[in-house]
Amino acid sequence: MPAEIDVYREWLGIKETERPLSHYQLLRLPQFEDDPVKVRSHYRKMNAHVRKFAAGDYAAQSQELLNELAKAMLCLTDARRKEDYDASLGRAGGGGKKRTLEQILLGRKVIEPAQLEKARKYASAVGLEIRDALVQQKLAKPEVVMQVYAESEGLPYVELSEMVIDPELVAKVPAVTARHHSCVPVLIDEGQLLMASPNPLAPEVEDDLRLRIGMPVRSVLCTATGVNDAIKIHFPKEAAQSQIAAAGAKQAAPSAEKSAEGEVAAATLDPAAAAERAKQRKLSAVMAFNFIFMATMFYLMMFKSPPTGFVKALIFALPLGAVVAGAVFALFPSGKK
Repeated sequence: MPAEIDVYREWLGIKETERPLSHYQLLRLPQFEDDPVKVRSHYRKMNAHVRKFAAGDYAAQSQELLNELAKAMLCLTDARRKEDYDASLGRAGGGGKKRTLEQILLGRKVIEPAQLEKARKYASAVGLEIRDALVQQKLAKPEVVMQVYAESEGLPYVELSEMVIDPELVAKVPAVTARHHSCVPVLIDEGQLLMASPNPLAPEVEDDLRLRIGMPVRSVLCTATGVNDAIKIHFPKEAAQSQIAAAGAKQAAPSAEKSAEGEVAAATLDPAAAAERAKQRKLSAVMAFNFIFMATMFYLMMFKSPPTGFVKALIFALPLGAVVAGAVFALFPSGKK
């Protein structure tokens, strides 16, 4: 049996002896630190260090401390919870003015104004949010964009690759729900289940999970790649199909006609297939826009006599590309009956 150790002192180098530690003491941050970048940076360093002990004699203590670090980080990067937590420590007033996604990106020099304008035009033409346009145009890294987006929304952000997801939590969430809404459980904090997703969960999804699990649900943000990788591991397609089949068996109709309708409904409701079809639909629209836009610009500037100026060509090519992309998106088979 391993000897008792003070993991805070031995692993994290924390000299304070008074317990419990505040979130700021635990993450070795100045009291009332408001910069979420610094909060996540300190958390990542400590997380990486503590994970070294995950496979040794102190595996249980390591996992307990990892959860404690994660809860501290998630609290201090959640605007509303941080304000309440700081007030409980005696802080008067808020922690600063909320900024938009664009203000943060420009302020930290993640992108240049010209790049932001490019993303705006692309987002408007294709029908995307700015954050998605930035990623698709490869103007900034997905994890950076998502962290800034989370900050602008006042929500915490988590790297799922840094988390150890408890199998007991996975068992509480239906695979169909996880795959259809692109969400995975992270941990339980103060009687609430934290669900990670690239987008804040819709109220009806939160209510459904609350009724199933028996506790409130809170959203934390992550990258689309991160949640997709986690879903492949914890909620494979076969699990979702089994749940759909089981639900279909319970609701089977006596007539052959209703049974056939149930099979069609089950196939249509496969969240993985629906997600893939939606992805292909959007990709087809983007490809159509890019092709029409580039071809129109090339023709107007190279072959039209006299050649059209760049600005005029742009004014003509952008809406034409958007119209064609919209038509492709609308005509693409949705798979719905």
